[in-house]
Amino acid sequence: MNIIMPTADGSNTLYNETIGEHYHSKHGALQESKHVFIDAGLKFASTNQAEISILEVGFGTGLNFILSFEYCAENNINLNYTSIEAFPLTTAIIEQTGYAAYVPEKIWADFISNYPEALKAPKKLTSLCSLEIPHTTLAEYSGDQKFDLIYYDAFSVQHQPEMWSDEIIAHACSFLKPGGTFVTYAITGKLKRAIKACGFTIEKLPGAPGKREMLRAIKGMENG
Repeated sequence: MNIIMPTADGSNTLYNETIGEHYHSKHGALQESKHVFIDAGLKFASTNQAEISILEVGFGTGLNFILSFEYCAENNINLNYTSIEAFPLTTAIIEQTGYAAYVPEKIWADFISNYPEALKAPKKLTSLCSLEIPHTTLAEYSGDQKFDLIYYDAFSVQHQPEMWSDEIIAHACSFLKPGGTFVTYAITGKLKRAIKACGFTIEKLPGAPGKREMLRAIKGMENG
């Protein structure tokens, strides 16, 4: 069962009773998403780009997506967004988050009205935005598409250690284009070693409130 809970910045998150963890930082759901995925990820990877493809691990409430959708719409960037989600939330639960308040009304309407269809197949939300939410696990996800940017937003290693194994990190990184960007809220010695083993250059960046550091990594051009 998922329970709506407020976070320190006034935005809500969900608490997953089964896993025993919040979907976002209790120190601030909105500011964590903006800091880690939009500012350190999307803004960095889309510089001087007219189009960007994003693979997200863990669609969850859709917060990272709607903020990405808004940013790309404002900057006239064609957004192709794929987000793996093993346990999709219902439309009703997502609407209860209150996230409609954080993006323009049309962005929210385009998202929420197309969400059920995006769970079944790739869906064009606007002329500049497409969304696909494969209902599967990362381990079972496959495909030929290579992405410019990965948002790694799985639950923490304490609650989902299988999502942070060397093997699953390497699997995720295999979907990134050479020169592509990987961002996540977490940073551990084990994660850094796993990423480096895939041919990435590691950057330690200041973390969102509640975390000292986060990780951004760039895939080597020779690692196709």
